[in-house]
Amino acid sequence: MAVNSYKDDEQSVERSKVQTLTRLFSYLLRYKWQIALVLIIMGYGVAVSLVNPLIMESAIDNHISVRDISGLYRLLFFALIINLLLVVTVKVRMYIMAKVCNEILLTIRQQLYTHIQKLDFKFFDSRPTGKILSRIIGDINSLKDVLSNCVTTLIPDGLTVIAVIVIMVWKNPKLALASMLTIPFMAAGMVYIQVKAHPRWQLFRKKSANLNAFVHEDMAGIRIIQSFHAQEETENTFDELLAEHRIAFIDAVRMSDGFGPVIDFSWAMGCILLYYTGIVVLGVEQVSVGTFIAFGTYLNMFWQPIHNISNFYNQLVTNIAGAERIFEIMDTPPAITDAEDVTNMPQIKGEVTFEHVTFSYDDKVKVLDDVSFCIKPGETIALVGATGAGKSTIVNLISRFYDVQEGIVKIDGYDVKKVSIESLRNQMGIMTQDNFLFSGTIKDNIRYGKLDATDEEIIAAAKAVNAHDFIMKLDKGYDTELLERGGGLSIGQKQLLAFARTMVSDPKILILDEATSSIDTKTELLVQEGIEHLLAGRTSFVIAHRLSTIQKADRIFVINDGRIVEEGNAAELMEKRGIYYQLYTAQFMV
Repeated sequence: MAVNSYKDDEQSVERSKVQTLTRLFSYLLRYKWQIALVLIIMGYGVAVSLVNPLIMESAIDNHISVRDISGLYRLLFFALIINLLLVVTVKVRMYIMAKVCNEILLTIRQQLYTHIQKLDFKFFDSRPTGKILSRIIGDINSLKDVLSNCVTTLIPDGLTVIAVIVIMVWKNPKLALASMLTIPFMAAGMVYIQVKAHPRWQLFRKKSANLNAFVHEDMAGIRIIQSFHAQEETENTFDELLAEHRIAFIDAVRMSDGFGPVIDFSWAMGCILLYYTGIVVLGVEQVSVGTFIAFGTYLNMFWQPIHNISNFYNQLVTNIAGAERIFEIMDTPPAITDAEDVTNMPQIKGEVTFEHVTFSYDDKVKVLDDVSFCIKPGETIALVGATGAGKSTIVNLISRFYDVQEGIVKIDGYDVKKVSIESLRNQMGIMTQDNFLFSGTIKDNIRYGKLDATDEEIIAAAKAVNAHDFIMKLDKGYDTELLERGGGLSIGQKQLLAFARTMVSDPKILILDEATSSIDTKTELLVQEGIEHLLAGRTSFVIAHRLSTIQKADRIFVINDGRIVEEGNAAELMEKRGIYYQLYTAQFMV
């Protein structure tokens, strides 16, 4: 199993980091009152942290040195009160920010999921499900700390740094200047590390998506893997992907970890310069003990926020790749959308017309080439031909899952591009060879075809396709809970439930794309009567390799290389002794 097959979407769209951050932090503006309260609380915290060194300086120079015990007690009591209040407000701030950040993540996840639901089949054709899941879950979760620390770290620590600089310059400009001489070195180091670390974290996110995609596909196909005893090969592929994931992570962390040493070195050099300037250059007689202690405290208060901000910056570099990947999907426009002047499709009668339709999935190879036909309301049309001839493409265009490059697809004379997608698809029933069933009850799965269907309608639909009898033999009947993808049911039973789901929607145009391919002969006899009931009075398109299921079709289109090469009912096509005749004899006269 090739590892390269899990690298399809590793080419990310480059976008401005400023735009990404601005867009991400714009979500905070929706909670301006909560953020305002948090900022007030943090303003109080900054004020207390700035006052504490001054209290210490005053206690040493104005009270302890002159033995003013009562004044010292009053000062200590004041310090105790403001610091206890600080502890309480910090707890309140943490609660508010946790709630706000979780609500923002919920909003982003809902917006991303809603947008993905609107994207066209072409988007899903080019992306494994695991990679999409990694963006909905992993990438969004990575934003939590960034959003929270933006408010709780960046703003207060930024204010603290500015306030400390002002106080230090006010207290002693020479000591302040000496303490901050290493800032340019620190800034240059951080910029260099950021430039090198960001692409590494982008690569790590991509490797994580590759790993998720493989594991999702591996678990979904575990029966096939075990059937062909391919565990060793899949384990080797997993090991390769895991190694790439580990290497990318270590490489990114190794570069990002450079932030700490740069800050620590700058901090240490700042302390050395402070004491060298205070003791050697200015002389101890020029600086009081209290001022020296206060300055040392302020110096720590200056570099600690710088350290916090650098950690936040490091976190930002680490997780901004996740935000970029999220917004990349959210900015992907659906290829199939309603036009501005769209109208609702009236009740469909069932006339379907293709006028010189040409279509390609990749804008290179033509899957359909100048196809034209007209289907009368109530006709049953069978589409046969080799795999890849264009049969499924025709029905996908009728449902407007894709748009044609040339020509027009009409239903009852309406161009499908000029009617709303919802009003079009609501009147269609589509069954494919992949009879996907959801976790939940049998009743809920059938009701999925018509969300407001009554229990009576559900039972009637099941009876029409001969599914009622086997349902009633289950322990809880229609209330039986199904496992993921209908686990516990036979392939034929899943097929019958899918028929019932389509039946309850009462579609005006019915599409059966290899819908009976998985049914055994006995089940086929049971469902054939149901299919005939399902087709009655509806325009129907039936794609089938099993020609026994289409003998009663009004017309059969034989598709070859994107064109309709033969047309007629079963008897007429047999008389022509063309492609259909060859297909029929290959199945029944061997």
